[in-house]
Amino acid sequence: MDNFIFSLNATVPIFLVMVLGWCLKKAGMLTPGFTAVADRFVFKVALPVLLFQDIATADIRHVFDPGFMAFCMISTTLMFIGVWFFARWYLKDHPDMTGAFAQGAARGSAAVLGIAFIENIYGNSGMAPLMIISAVPLYNIFSVVILTIGADMGKITSDTTLSKKAAPTDIRPVIRKACVNIAKNPIILGILAGCLYNLSGLPIPDMMLKTVDSVASLATPLALLTVGASFNMGHARKKFRPALVASVIKLLILPAIFFPFAIAFGFRESELVAILIMLGSPTTVSCYIMAKNMGNDAVLTSGIIVLATLLSSITLTLWIFLLRSLALI
Repeated sequence: MDNFIFSLNATVPIFLVMVLGWCLKKAGMLTPGFTAVADRFVFKVALPVLLFQDIATADIRHVFDPGFMAFCMISTTLMFIGVWFFARWYLKDHPDMTGAFAQGAARGSAAVLGIAFIENIYGNSGMAPLMIISAVPLYNIFSVVILTIGADMGKITSDTTLSKKAAPTDIRPVIRKACVNIAKNPIILGILAGCLYNLSGLPIPDMMLKTVDSVASLATPLALLTVGASFNMGHARKKFRPALVASVIKLLILPAIFFPFAIAFGFRESELVAILIMLGSPTTVSCYIMAKNMGNDAVLTSGIIVLATLLSSITLTLWIFLLRSLALI
C-alpha cells in the first residue's frame, strides 16, 4: 500500500492541474485565445528559461554521467527509427498519416513532465537536466525530419491527377527551412545557453537568478493548465484506432522494450524516473503545432495527444508503482 500511495503522490498532483485547466476552460476562464497565447509563451519563453535555469545551476560536473547520456541518446534514436518503420508498415494504405503517427508515438513531454515528476518525487531536478540535454534536441530534430518526409508523402499521395509532365516537388527548400527552424528552436537555444553558462563556471547574480526563477516557475503549471484546456474529445473520436495504437506504443511498449536494458546498465533512482519520462510520458502538445504547420495530419495528432494524456495518468502511476515495488526508485 505504501508503494501505491507513493506512486499516486508522484502522479496525481500533476494530472489534477491538467483537470483544473479543463474545468477552467469549461467555465470560460481559459479561452482558446488565452490558451494559444499561453502555449506560445511557454514554448518560446518560460520553458527555455526553465531549461536554462535547471542546466545552468545544476552541478553537471558532479552528476555528469556519459553512460547515462549515451543511453538516452541511443534510446531516443532507436525509438524514433523503430516507430517510423512501424508507421510505414502499419499505415501503408495511408502514407499521409505516417509523419503524424510516428511523431505522436515517439515524442513525449520530457522537458515539462520530466522536471515536474522528478521534483515531485525527490525535491530536486535530479538527472532530468542530463536527460533533457541528451534527448530533447534529438526529439526536435527527428520530429522535423519525420514531418518533412510525411508532408512530402502526403502531397504525393493526395495529388493523383498530376500529369507526367508535371515537375516533381522539390523538397530541398523545405529541408533547408527545417534546418533553420531547428537552429532557431527556443528549447534547443535554452538548453545550449544553459550548457554554455554552466561550463563557464560564472555565478548567476542574485537579481538575475530571482528574475529567471520567477519566469521559470511559470513554465510547468502554465503548461499543464494549457494541456488540460486543449483537450478536445471530438478529436479523440476521429481516427481513434491509430491514435490508440500510437498511445499504447508511447506509454507501454517503448518503456517495456528499453527498461530492461536501463536496469541492466545499473540505472536507479532519479535516473530511472528520467528514463521513464523520456520513454513513457504522454505526447507533448507541441506535436500538434508542428504537425499542423508542416502539412501533416493535425486531427490524428490531436487524438494521440488527448488519448496519451488521459491514459498516462494510469500508465505512469503503474510504472512508478512497479519500479517502487522492485526497490529501484
